[in-house]
Amino acid sequence: MKVKPADRTNSVQEYYFSRKLRQIDQMRASGADVINLGIGSPDQPPSENTIRRLSSEASKPGVHGYQSYIGNPALRKAFSDWYLKYFRVKLDPENEILPLMGSKEGIMHISMAFVNPGDEVLIPNPGYPTYSSVTNLVGGKIRYYDLDEKNGWLPDIEGLEESGSGNVKLMWLNYPHMPTGTKGSADLFERVVSFAVRNNILLCNDNPYSFILNSEYNSLLAADGAMETALELNSLSKSHNMAGWRIGMVAGNSEYIRSILRVKSNMDSGIFLPMQLAAVEALNNPESWYDTVNNVYKERRQSAESIMEILKCRFSHDQTGLFVWGRLQDEIESCEAFIEEILLKAHVFLTPGFIFGSMGERYIRISLCASNERLNEARERIAKLKV
Repeated sequence: MKVKPADRTNSVQEYYFSRKLRQIDQMRASGADVINLGIGSPDQPPSENTIRRLSSEASKPGVHGYQSYIGNPALRKAFSDWYLKYFRVKLDPENEILPLMGSKEGIMHISMAFVNPGDEVLIPNPGYPTYSSVTNLVGGKIRYYDLDEKNGWLPDIEGLEESGSGNVKLMWLNYPHMPTGTKGSADLFERVVSFAVRNNILLCNDNPYSFILNSEYNSLLAADGAMETALELNSLSKSHNMAGWRIGMVAGNSEYIRSILRVKSNMDSGIFLPMQLAAVEALNNPESWYDTVNNVYKERRQSAESIMEILKCRFSHDQTGLFVWGRLQDEIESCEAFIEEILLKAHVFLTPGFIFGSMGERYIRISLCASNERLNEARERIAKLKV
């Protein structure tokens, strides 16, 4: 190339799922019927009233222009009401909530708003790979904190305290946790907030899995002192089957929100108004709607767990979220080779845990975002391999 890309592109690689989806597309183009149990993209639709609202609003002539950078007031209020009802957190819709084009966008905005080159960022291992890639892109210095199955996949706050906060500016938290499915708790959030306050760290909880196979709704912002030192991301992608709509939010102290807005307002031109108003409809879904969605996931989880059993993986039955996470047998030398063999021979794609960090190297993940029929077919194919 005559023009070289920016040096920052050397700090990140193409997203693992981007590469694998390309491989799966090539296999399908060659005639293979690949069952994708890798990605957590909900295959159930949003509620009917949500879709109707989108359609009716989109047919109006005056709704297709640029929108406010801070989101429509109705959407901010709907997010505020939703947090009060389910998380018992009171948020001012005027200045403590900022709608986003998904929480993944928020990870970048928060990092750009607060992390200077050289600032340290505490990132869970295993954890969502975007925390690391975005930190690299903005010039931050990654400091992983290990989550261990023996410790229930919870952070060792005492160990973090003893290691010293150093130059830590930001700490990423993610409960309910992906990929392990570990629930958060009020006690955990109280201890982490206390740690962050003592060490002057901005604490960010990424909270999109709250409603999936979980009825214990916890928010970091409910902890004492959280509003002075914490932010929380949330999203309609998983909880309301709206992943492709790109609707999310960040909530927290108004000064922090203003700092994020400085970045965001230079990055986009607002969210399509009919989608915002449809999101209001979704946030007003009755509790019974979540129950209906989760009843489907409960049935699928049983099928996914039966795949884990065929693979002789150890796993917990008490996981939340869109996945089942399990530990491989010790005699399997390479998780990546094991997963690739299943893909090439059984035409079933599972996620290797190493993509989430070194603490995930001996684990695999199965998505619940496929019909029970496809999950059962995947189980039958894998059983024939005798892996």
